[in-house]
Amino acid sequence: MAVDEFKALTKAFSGLGVDEKSLVTILGKWNQEKRQAFRKGTPQFFKEDDQQFERWLEGHVLQLRQEFLRFKDAIVAWTMHPWERDARIYHEALRSGPRFDMLIETACTRSSEDLLGARKAYHSLFERSIEEDITTYCIQASERKLLIALVSAYRYEGPNVHQETAKSEAKIIYNAVKNGAKKKPIEDDEVVFLLSTRSKLHLQAIYKHYKGVSGKFLDEDLVGEMTMKQVVQCLVSPPAYFSQVLHASLRTDVSEAARDSVTRIIITRADVDMKQIKEEYLKKHGIPLPQKLEEVANGNYKEFLLTVASTSD
Repeated sequence: MAVDEFKALTKAFSGLGVDEKSLVTILGKWNQEKRQAFRKGTPQFFKEDDQQFERWLEGHVLQLRQEFLRFKDAIVAWTMHPWERDARIYHEALRSGPRFDMLIETACTRSSEDLLGARKAYHSLFERSIEEDITTYCIQASERKLLIALVSAYRYEGPNVHQETAKSEAKIIYNAVKNGAKKKPIEDDEVVFLLSTRSKLHLQAIYKHYKGVSGKFLDEDLVGEMTMKQVVQCLVSPPAYFSQVLHASLRTDVSEAARDSVTRIIITRADVDMKQIKEEYLKKHGIPLPQKLEEVANGNYKEFLLTVASTSD
């Protein structure tokens, strides 16, 4: 067995996405002897059964099935209407946990019209409202209230910001955070109101003034308040938030849920702020995002992600 073939096939089975071309050009030509040598030489994929044969590790088989589906899912999501896509993200987030991160990033980074459109699509697809399902799936009342307010938001999107109002509201949020031992900020009605109604530019002003009051940025002060921290980051600086999620997801030892985040973010942000996300990624991690995708992803899935991510260049 050629060493380069062995290395290529090992890589094909190891990364984010499956290298379909290697499977066809190498594995398709191997006889039984070569396939057995591969099984014996890759204990990360196979183990010796007590019946004296090499069998796939169960977890890796499941991973490979998911990797084969990943390319198909990316294609389907890319061609889907954004309203339907977001409605399906909401639905998947609620069915699998719920996944608050998926709900938050969708609700906090879309325009008012797109949020309204996603709610309409949710009605059409699932014959229920997203608000109903959040109530059903989210156990904590405080999280329910905030998430319902966020998905229902219809914010002002103009350029005007009243700085004095933003400064006074920064103090309101600071007091809520400071008194978090008595009542968590997520349970404060005024905080929920501000986060779910104020424009993104106004919230950026609040974020700036909060630093003047506290000495720290708001998300830095939200220790142990992951839901609130994600909401603030998504509302105030989506490119920074998404670059961090991508970095955490583009490792070889992450969960399937984390790997799915790569597809979701690149597909949903390609037409919005992918250029800014790539700039943030390079600034924070010292490597271009396309280069990281080249290192970690494989096959047609990799090529598709790179193509989609370059649409903003």
